[in-house]
Amino acid sequence: MPELMVNIDHVATLREARGIHYPDPVFAAGIAEMAGASGIIIHLREDRRHIKDRDLVILREVVRTKLNLEMAATPEMTKIASEIKPDMITLVPEKRQELTTEGGLDVVRFTAKIEKVISAMRKKGIAVSLFIDPVETQIKAAARIGANMIEVHTGTYSDARTAKDRTAELKKVVKATRMGKELGLGVNAGHGLHYHNVREIAVIPGIDELSIGHSIIARAVFVGLDRAVRDMLELIKTGNG
Repeated sequence: MPELMVNIDHVATLREARGIHYPDPVFAAGIAEMAGASGIIIHLREDRRHIKDRDLVILREVVRTKLNLEMAATPEMTKIASEIKPDMITLVPEKRQELTTEGGLDVVRFTAKIEKVISAMRKKGIAVSLFIDPVETQIKAAARIGANMIEVHTGTYSDARTAKDRTAELKKVVKATRMGKELGLGVNAGHGLHYHNVREIAVIPGIDELSIGHSIIARAVFVGLDRAVRDMLELIKTGNG
């Protein structure tokens, strides 16, 4: 059964909507951990639209499970990660105009740039995951340049409009997971997963952790964060029998 890493970016998004000091993502991290999350994810964006540098510093001090820093492969973010030392980083593509991360990282095209970040993280003892589409060439490139793990992009699966398209995308995720494991990579999966589609992903053999944020925070508005995390964990568990 895969474990659950909870992305708390949207707690900070709500805070920034009013430009005040609450709700605090640090509190959210503690609640998620106590509810059973295996790790906490935050994305420190170039424009600091939600998570701030201060959040990262404090979270590094208080997170007791695993802190996963999503970041772009830039010199600024590499320096920050090297100084703060999260347990792991996930390299993602980033555009200022996007609402959320759109598609996977092009490891084939940006091999040299990504390899440089991996090298810097290795020196600091920080594990590196690459957020990539379920594409054979990208998975092989990730293994070749020394990534510890991949996070398979499940956004296309999650957005599929028809049962046929959904099945086709699910098969791609299954194949990508198998290939990642065969190449010696850890395999996580995430993006767009919610309470109505997570079971099909959770039962795929070889997936270590699921990265889920928006749907959990959205549900928390109505039932509270502790319940929202536990409900997701229960779906992951029951999906696995």
